[in-house]
Amino acid sequence: MYKYKVSILGTGFIGLCSAACFAQKDIKVLASTHDETKANLINEGKAPFFEENLQEMMDDIKKEKPDLLQCLLNPIQAVVETDISMITQGTPMRKDKSINLRYIENTAKEIGEALKKKKDYHLIVVRSTVVPGTTRTLVGKTITEVSGKHPGEDFGLCMQPEFLAEGRSIQDTLYPDRIIIGEFDKRSGDMLQEFYEYFYGDHLKNCPILRMNLESAELVKYGNNCLLSTKISFANEFANFAELVPNVDVVQVMKGVGLDYRINPRFLGAGVGFGGSCFHKDVNAIKAWAKSKGYHSRLLEAVLEINDDQAIHVVDIAEQLVGSLKEKKITLLGLSFKPGTDDMREAASIRVINELIKRGATNIIGYDPKALETARKELGDKIDYAKNVEEALQNSECAFLITEWEEFKRLTPEDFLKHMKSPNLIDGRRIYDYDLFNSKLNFRAIGRINP
Repeated sequence: MYKYKVSILGTGFIGLCSAACFAQKDIKVLASTHDETKANLINEGKAPFFEENLQEMMDDIKKEKPDLLQCLLNPIQAVVETDISMITQGTPMRKDKSINLRYIENTAKEIGEALKKKKDYHLIVVRSTVVPGTTRTLVGKTITEVSGKHPGEDFGLCMQPEFLAEGRSIQDTLYPDRIIIGEFDKRSGDMLQEFYEYFYGDHLKNCPILRMNLESAELVKYGNNCLLSTKISFANEFANFAELVPNVDVVQVMKGVGLDYRINPRFLGAGVGFGGSCFHKDVNAIKAWAKSKGYHSRLLEAVLEINDDQAIHVVDIAEQLVGSLKEKKITLLGLSFKPGTDDMREAASIRVINELIKRGATNIIGYDPKALETARKELGDKIDYAKNVEEALQNSECAFLITEWEEFKRLTPEDFLKHMKSPNLIDGRRIYDYDLFNSKLNFRAIGRINP
């Protein structure tokens, strides 16, 4: 008999990584998706996307305790057969940049249908990123309307924002730096805290649990992602300042800034800009939400503009190196938005490629250690795709370092000299030794210029 049985409603990065981590700790998990292909893969023990360490964990579960993780096509059944349900559905961006809550609403209706069949108290936990008011006025209200049952009496309701960084979602799930519990009432919060006390055990000695109301917890996640996005755009703004003055290196500048105990150095790396499924979407969503309430966020608007302008800036650098980009072979090293994942959503590579095409580039080739398949789905025939670094660089006249995969960090100036027709390199992530590469190649890096 399992101490806890949990249903995970949504099998994206957050849902599946959480499901695998729970199952590894002897919690019975029923994941749910409407995608039959994805469900079959999960039930075969195969991750439907690349995320660092996820497949290895699923291999272990499949081998040692396969009954602990199952994926159903029927979310109602998943809820009926468990005690806690976690909503991990996507919240995509609409054309007007506001949040689209249709998947959340549909899942709330399915939970409501399931609760009609249950007599026992059931805890609902929203873990998707949603604007303030969603858990109470959309999820809770919808479940009540469909089931005839009420939060605080027949079911518990919590909002627990996740802080998982793609590329390290497994690590962040197993070892969080804090747990935020937004609660409808004390009983709801107590049940969720007890679950995490069981799951995390001794880790909670160094991991605070902070409890608050639903709406505050919803806004914590946006505050988190907006501040991280702001730090990145701040670093890129100063990288642009650094390029105005010889002998200034933004890496050293941000290192000095980050040593301030009030700031810390993380997310102060200048580069080609942030991407992924969260930052763009969440910054735009909370900005649109605020606008709907009559408030215009000048700060977040600037954060997004600076980030998007980095693609223009890095292509400007390329033209300074090689002149016109027309008819030149151009290489992109890295396509995913960050290392450790194959996710292409809002990747900087997309913005750079679109800017290159605007300027007449027609011979673009890209290589990524893990994201070639997802890149093909996202980019189609806009570019060609290489099987390895050597093929990507062969006869190239300009290379962009876009994603800081470990494979690329091991490259030396000789690798570029050997394969490229003209060894012009732009380091968009500041992973190379500036003096070494600059002495041997026609080299530029974000946030530094030659004397």
